[in-house]
Formats: sequence, C-alpha cells, structure tokens
Amino acid sequence: MTSHPTPGQGRPATQAKTKTTAMTHGRQADSARRRQRVIAALNKATAEQTEISVSGIARAAGVDRSFFYRHRDLLAQLHALETAPPAANKTTGPGVTRASLQADLLAAHERAIRLNARVRQLEKRLSEELGEQAWRESGLGGTPGIDQLNQQISHLQQQLIDLRLQIEERDEDLAAARTTNRELMTQLNATIKHR
Repeated sequence: MTSHPTPGQGRPATQAKTKTTAMTHGRQADSARRRQRVIAALNKATAEQTEISVSGIARAAGVDRSFFYRHRDLLAQLHALETAPPAANKTTGPGVTRASLQADLLAAHERAIRLNARVRQLEKRLSEELGEQAWRESGLGGTPGIDQLNQQISHLQQQLIDLRLQIEERDEDLAAARTTNRELMTQLNATIKHR
C-alpha cells in the first residue's frame, strides 16, 4: 500500500529552509555593509591623515572592534596603514603616540588572556562531552532526563560565558572612549592655555 502525501505536506520544511536562506543572505548583506563602512573609514582616515587604530576605525565605521578579528583581511589592512610612515605634508590630526600604541597593546594582551581562558573552558567542555558520550555508548550512562538536564546546564553555561565576553568587550569600548575623551580634553585645554 503506497501513501500519497497530503496537500501542504513538506511545506514547513521548505518554508524553514527559505527562512534560513533569507536569514543567511541577510547576515551576509549586513556583513558586506559593515565591511564597506570599515573600508570607507580606513580610506577617509588615510586621506585625512588622521590616527588609525582599531578602536578609532571601529568607532568611525559604527562596528564593534571584534568585527576586525572576524575579518582578518581588514585587520591586516588596518595594521599595514597603522605602521605606514606618515606623509611628509601632514598638517592636521594627531599622530600615533606611544601611549595609544601601549593602550592597543594592553587591550590586545587582555583579549589574548580572555581568549586563552575561553579555549581552556571549551577544551574542558569538549572533554566532558566526549566522556559523557563514551559513558552513554558503553551502556552505563544515566537516564535520558539527566542527560537532557546536563545538556541544558552546558548550554546555559555557554550563554553565560558569551554574555560575560560581550560585557567585557563593551567595558573595553567604554574605557577606550573615556581615554579618547581625556586625550581630547587635554588637547583642548592645551589649546586654550596657548591662546
């Protein structure tokens, strides 16, 4: 006896696939727009011969600094422009200072520490998952309810880690904005004193 598909059967899967495809295209388009904004900000900073830094370009392009670490080609381009010697006719804009380079180095160092901690946490989680899988496959594993709760705990722990990283990145951005504000106020005060 053969079964005939009823009308509408298979549509949810097709609709879900269409939505997934649309979401993927949307994310790709958003990423492309962000890339264009970053490239425009780099070109503008180069043309105006202003200071080039990850924080400054990210702020000018309206993207998070982590965007550069997901797009290594843009980060490499930014670093190449950072290290390029200034043009001889530079008349406006602050130059790269030792303090700004040290701040960027400190931020990179702190990010490396956080990423190392994240790698250790993920390695531990992978080890636990592999151990649990081996335990289940051996027939000695716990009940499905306990396994489901353990998976939910792992998922919630991962969400907590992701939220902490987001908070730390926002704190870094706030600290960078405060530093920039202090530097601008110092320059403004120096300008006012010389008048």
